[in-house]
Amino acid sequence: MIMIMSQNLSLFCVFLIFGLLTPSTCLNTPKKGYKTKGMFVFGSSLVDNGNNNFLANSLAKADFSPYGVDFPLGPSGRFTNGENVIDILGKKLKIPDYIPPFTDPSTRGTKIVRGVNFASGGSGILDATGALAGNVTSLNQQINNFEKVTLPELELQLGSNNSKEILSKFLFVVGSGGNDYSLNYFLGLAGSNVSLEAFTNTLTSTLSTQLKRLHELGARKFVLMAINPNGCSPMALARVPTQEGCVENLNRASVMFNANLKNLVDDIRPQMPGSNLVFVNAYKMMSDIIRFPRSRGFREASSACCEVRQVSEGGTGILCKRGGSICPNRSEYVFFDGLHPTEAVNVVIATKAFSSPLRDEVYPFNVRKLSQI
Repeated sequence: MIMIMSQNLSLFCVFLIFGLLTPSTCLNTPKKGYKTKGMFVFGSSLVDNGNNNFLANSLAKADFSPYGVDFPLGPSGRFTNGENVIDILGKKLKIPDYIPPFTDPSTRGTKIVRGVNFASGGSGILDATGALAGNVTSLNQQINNFEKVTLPELELQLGSNNSKEILSKFLFVVGSGGNDYSLNYFLGLAGSNVSLEAFTNTLTSTLSTQLKRLHELGARKFVLMAINPNGCSPMALARVPTQEGCVENLNRASVMFNANLKNLVDDIRPQMPGSNLVFVNAYKMMSDIIRFPRSRGFREASSACCEVRQVSEGGTGILCKRGGSICPNRSEYVFFDGLHPTEAVNVVIATKAFSSPLRDEVYPFNVRKLSQI
């Protein structure tokens, strides 16, 4: 249907040359140059779009109000008030529908031909991360799900057993690592003798192996999302109430990981023939907003928009209270809950990821260019 419509529009534009149609007819012609069929998404809650909804005994869920208050489908499992970064990036890439979550039983057949989201809130790069969040899907298991379940079905749907040819037309977005610090290292699960530097190097080397595994399966275009400035989140600030400004040890971990992740873009490419990788510096994008919120259209950069269940109340300091109150001016808040950004911030991150010309925001180039390769 889409191909027929495109052909018809092309004919319309031919008619225009002969004065048979007005110029406005051709303005709706789909933009040329995007070679991206869709996205496969891996990671944690920042890019999860509902996988944990279908995981029994998972404590990391956002399938209740007030999550999704501004999302067309209501509470969907996205950890924000509206769309997340993946949703917005998909629109900019002209992907016609939201990428479906893997664990949804209906994500089968033709629904997977534009990609699948495997991300799981509370998960991490390391298998041990997220144990305190109950049943979550680690990054390794997400890749297993892609390889063992989705890829064979995708080949069947597209009528090809050449996965490398098929997958070269998809973006592989990976957004993981933050929970490996907050739900692992800083809880002492890695061992008291492990330095932050050593732990970060372990994360980087593990992620490198995981990316190589995806490359072996046929992935060629990678978008690597930086860890956000979690030390500036309402959760972090609430746990250290005497702290002035952001919690530096948390941000130091993020900065260290992000530096390794950016270096990985250059270091791993020669080991993955035919690949292209983009590093999206979401840390800088959010930090710029937090430092100068008003100049960027925001008003509140340190408090959660929703009513959060604090640790003293038996909560985690992260998730919104079920059915709790929310701020009316959500577009002016940086954080929706104790950790996750609002849709307004997601729009900034996705827009910059897609089209920013600045190498300290996207390296070595933006997602738009990646989609045209």
